[in-house]
Amino acid sequence: MNTKKLLLGDEALALGAINAGLSGVYAYPGTPSTEITEFIQENAMAKERGIHSHWSSNEKTAMEEALGMSFCGKRAMVCMKHVGMNVAADGFVNSAMTGANGGLVVVAADDPSMHSSQNEQDSRYYGQFAFIPMLEPSTQQEAYDMMSYAFRFSEEHKIPMLMRMVTRLAHSRAVVETGEAMSENELKYPSADQTRQWVLMPGNSKVRYKQLLIDWDACEKASETSPFNKYIDGADKSKGIIANGIAYNYLMECFPDGCPYPVLKISQYPLPTALIKRMADECDAIIVVEEGQPFIEERLRGMLGTPKPVLGKLTGLLPRTGELNPDCVRHAMGLPELEKKGASQVVMPRPPALCQGCGHRDVYGALNDILKEYENAKVFGDIGCYTLGWLSPFNAIDTVVDMGASISMAKGAADAGQFPSVAIIGDSTFTHSGMTPLLDAINENTNMVAIISDNLTTGMTGGQDSQGTGKLEQICIGLGADPAHVRTIDALPKTHEQMMEMFRSEIEYKGLSVIVARRECIQTARRHAAAAAKAAAAKK
Repeated sequence: MNTKKLLLGDEALALGAINAGLSGVYAYPGTPSTEITEFIQENAMAKERGIHSHWSSNEKTAMEEALGMSFCGKRAMVCMKHVGMNVAADGFVNSAMTGANGGLVVVAADDPSMHSSQNEQDSRYYGQFAFIPMLEPSTQQEAYDMMSYAFRFSEEHKIPMLMRMVTRLAHSRAVVETGEAMSENELKYPSADQTRQWVLMPGNSKVRYKQLLIDWDACEKASETSPFNKYIDGADKSKGIIANGIAYNYLMECFPDGCPYPVLKISQYPLPTALIKRMADECDAIIVVEEGQPFIEERLRGMLGTPKPVLGKLTGLLPRTGELNPDCVRHAMGLPELEKKGASQVVMPRPPALCQGCGHRDVYGALNDILKEYENAKVFGDIGCYTLGWLSPFNAIDTVVDMGASISMAKGAADAGQFPSVAIIGDSTFTHSGMTPLLDAINENTNMVAIISDNLTTGMTGGQDSQGTGKLEQICIGLGADPAHVRTIDALPKTHEQMMEMFRSEIEYKGLSVIVARRECIQTARRHAAAAAKAAAAKK
C-alpha cells in the first residue's frame, strides 16, 4: 500500500533504497550525505532485516566493501560527499571494469556554494571519466523513485550507477509517495562469462574495456528513453533550454504557467545525444541551466556539428560559482526581477565557532601558549570541527587541505628543515586518512609532533561513531611509534600547564612524537547524559 511521508531528499533516497531490497549501506559521514546512512540506521525495517549500516573507516573502504557485497549478488549502496569521491576514486573507477553483480549504487552528495566543504567539484565528471552511468534527481520524489530503477539498471547492465545529490535537495523536505518494500536478493555469484572481469589483470582488463565501451553506448541509448529525461516542446523556438537536476525546478519556478520554449530535462547520463540534437535542429540557440560546473555545456560544444550558440556558465549568462537560484535563472531568461524583501533583522548571521566546553579549545590554548617560545613554529591542520581553530580567537593553524594532510604536510615540512613542525588531527580523521602518513613518519623517525585531538566521536557531522575510539594509542604503537613518545592527556582547563609541558618536551625530542589529547565532545556528552538520566528514571 502506498503511503505519503514528509522526507528530506537524503531520507527519500534512503527509504527508496530500503524498499528496493537494499542489503547494505557503506559510508563515511560527510555533509550533505550523512543523513542517508543515519536514516537507514534508525529505520525499523532496516533493523528487522539486519541491513548493514555501520560506518566505514573512509570512502575507499566503503566503496570496496559495497563492491564485495555486489559480487555476492546483494544490492549495496555507497554514500559520501563529493570530496569523498576523491578518496574512493581507485575503487570507483575500477568498479566500472569489474562491473556489478548485485545492484550497486554510489551516491555522491555535491556541495555547491561550499556550505561545508573545501571545493565545489562536480561528481558528474567522475561518472563520465569512469564510464559509469549517472542519475540526478530533481525532486525528493525522484530521489525515492530512482533507487529501484538504479538497482534494476545496475543489474541489467552489470555496471554500478552513480547518483548525484546536491545540498539544496538533500536538506530540503517534500511529501513523497512511497510503495511496498521488495525482498532482498539471495546470494548469487557472477556468471561464468563474467567471472574473468573481476580479476583486473591486464589481459582480462583489455577484454573488459572493449566491452565497457560497447556497454556505454547502450547506456546512452537508455538515456534517450529514460523516464527521468524528458523533452517538453514549446512554441517559441528562438531558444531551447537544457536543465539538469534541481536546476530544472528553478527553471519551472520562473514559468509557473509553462515555459514557452522547448525544455530538455536531464536527470540520467550519459547525455541523451538524440534529444540534444533535436533541440539543436529546432532552436536558434541553446541555454544550459545546470547546478554545478558546466559539465553539459562543455559537452554540447563538441557534440553539436553546427555553430549553434550555446549559452550558460561559460559565457557568463549564469554564475560560475555557488548555487543557482530562481533569481539568477530569471535573469538568464530575460524575465523582470521580482521585488526583493530586505534581510531579516531578527536573526543575524553569526560566524561558526568551537563550542563552549569543547576540548579542542583547551588543546589550542595550550599549544598557542607553548609555541610562543619558538620563533617560526608551524601547525598543520586537518578536516573536522577543530578546523575552526584557524579562526579568531585562536588563529592556531597554518594549513588545512584534505583528510589526513596535517600529518603528511607536517612530515614534508620537517623534511624541509621546519622546526617545530606540528600536526593536529581529529580522532575520526586519523583513522580515515592519518594512519598511513604517520607510518611514513614512524619509518623515518621524523622530527615532528602529531597531536590527535580526540573527542571520542565524529563531531563535525553530528556525533557518529569514530572507528578509533579507545584504541588510538594502541594503533600508533602498533604502527611502530615509540611507546615512550606516545603520550595521553585529558584536554581540560585544569591540565593547561601539564599540556604545555607535554607539548614542550615532545617538541624538544628529536624524533616523532604522538600526543593524544582526549575529552569527549560536549554535544555527545550532553546527549549521553540525557540518555543515562532517562534510562535511570525508567528504572524507578
